[in-house]
Amino acid sequence: MPVAWERVELNARLIEAAGESVPESVLNSIKRTQVGLKGPVTTPIAGGFQSVNVALRKKLDLFANVRPVRGLPGLKTRFADAHIDLVIFRENTEDLYSGLEHEVVSGVVESLKIITREASLRIARKAFSFARWAPRKKITAIHKANIMKLSDGLFLRCCREVAEEYPDIEYGELIVDNASMQLVMRPETFDVLLMPNLYGDIVSDLAAGLVGGLGVVPGANIGAHQAVFEAVHGSAPDIAGKGLANPTALMLSACLMLIHIGEQKAAARLQAAIESVYAGGLHLTRDVGGTATTQEFTDAIVRALEENPEKAASPAV
Repeated sequence: MPVAWERVELNARLIEAAGESVPESVLNSIKRTQVGLKGPVTTPIAGGFQSVNVALRKKLDLFANVRPVRGLPGLKTRFADAHIDLVIFRENTEDLYSGLEHEVVSGVVESLKIITREASLRIARKAFSFARWAPRKKITAIHKANIMKLSDGLFLRCCREVAEEYPDIEYGELIVDNASMQLVMRPETFDVLLMPNLYGDIVSDLAAGLVGGLGVVPGANIGAHQAVFEAVHGSAPDIAGKGLANPTALMLSACLMLIHIGEQKAAARLQAAIESVYAGGLHLTRDVGGTATTQEFTDAIVRALEENPEKAASPAV
């Protein structure tokens, strides 16, 4: 199916000129098309404008952050011999990321951790419905309810409630520190991980490190009406325009977007092309041990699509 792209610029200069993290032109485009494929945007540290990602999630109520983590063929990592194929579902709108903090007295700052039944139930239902569709066998809820008995306790109770609606899917729970250890010891034992916002942010990056880093994993932010797909790595302004960037994460995010809009065949073809280029090992970018430029890597993906039009691979989700 031909794709008509609607391109909308979003960078630090435009954000500062507009005076808001997400200009109306960007919001209107996503609301109109219902999907967006987003590149990284630099977020100032300890000052400046709000994170674009956080602003998009709040304004469009993109409550589910979905991060598939799967090894690519031929990519050498510490866990290359393990079969890592997991999906992280992270609640995307509340927890400590609600941004509700204030200075109590000089030198003392208080941040509020917000967990609600509504948000917890809907992310749990999103994860379980995905597991049944995929299909996946097991969901593990990650928490710290041994310490935060009210907030994380509420999240767990909601996960358990939804789990009872899906008796065909195995359900388990792990405290977040133990889960982090288990991920680096036995990552192949995990299937779908379900967690609140802060733990999801940290654990999803940890999991990405198991398969080669943030440059090779996709990301999706999904709401009831819109969805934004993105490379989750940083903007790397130090290499901008030098042809050094690895577009793998953005391409894999495009696979997720294609699945979301019902173009599974196209997603499978793109996934197969990416995997074939990695398996060949001749046109990889420097960050994964190759010497190819961004354009050379992209050209290799295009050739793989043209030379094997019927070749398909199972997408990460």
